[in-house]
Amino acid sequence: MARRKKYWEDRYYPSSTAKPVKDGIKAKSQRGAIGETWWSKRWVSVLESFNMGARLGRGRSYARRGQVISIAVQPGRVKAKVQGSRSKPYAVEIRLQPLADRDWELVTEAMAAQAIFAAKLLSGEMPQKIEQAFDAAKVSLFPTSRSALDTDCSCPDWANPCKHIAAVYYLLAERFDEDPFLIFKLRGRTKDEIIEVMREKRAARLPEESVPSPADAGLMSDEEVTPLEEQLERFWQVGDLDTFEVRLRPPEVDGAILKRLGEAPFTIGGKNLASLLGKAYEAAGAAALRKASEDKA
Repeated sequence: MARRKKYWEDRYYPSSTAKPVKDGIKAKSQRGAIGETWWSKRWVSVLESFNMGARLGRGRSYARRGQVISIAVQPGRVKAKVQGSRSKPYAVEIRLQPLADRDWELVTEAMAAQAIFAAKLLSGEMPQKIEQAFDAAKVSLFPTSRSALDTDCSCPDWANPCKHIAAVYYLLAERFDEDPFLIFKLRGRTKDEIIEVMREKRAARLPEESVPSPADAGLMSDEEVTPLEEQLERFWQVGDLDTFEVRLRPPEVDGAILKRLGEAPFTIGGKNLASLLGKAYEAAGAAALRKASEDKA
């Protein structure tokens, strides 16, 4: 039976050599910081701010060596298997209290009130200032103290965290890199639930929000637009190209349509078509912006 580790316990336990794992989950980062995106780095910085001691660093080494066998994120908890010095892997469980339904209602309402939040979330990205939505509901997306994390490990080390729990902490950061919605899942809401609520709330807000004019959207100049019916005779004529202007600017959400569509049903050279198109769109967009900048110079 797993023994619960109290956050104040840091008893000495003799060091031992972990058994190697053939197909363990190795951290992508083999040196320096773990985590690539701002939200995974935020997770790591929060944990490291709790002054958990040397075992946090040992857990990072375990994560890089591939000692973690499996990780499963569920609402309110993470379950993992970590290979230690014994023949049987240790069972690790990390619990973080899910937010109440009322709190999630306030959070998603605050998210839906910000168009950029909705756009990024619906495209599978974590908005840079998403914590503002949680602040509005007076709750936190990330744990705020060591005691907020309730942990168990079947190893004999009573420290919290032991190196097995710490290894899972760090690999969670890289899981968050891959799927930011796992942070929400840990707090009690799945990706599908978040997206469904965001779509409903954004749809309800549409009548309240003014539709931007073409000029405000940056699609054409502020001059009065002649109705199409009055231009039919000269519609296909080139006209004065010297007055034609296109305002190019980077999108607020990179590859939004591709992210919404997900993976394509085709592959080229073993790579999904959507990933290849994403790189092509990125290159074409960068070239267009560069060309526009050169023309203005």
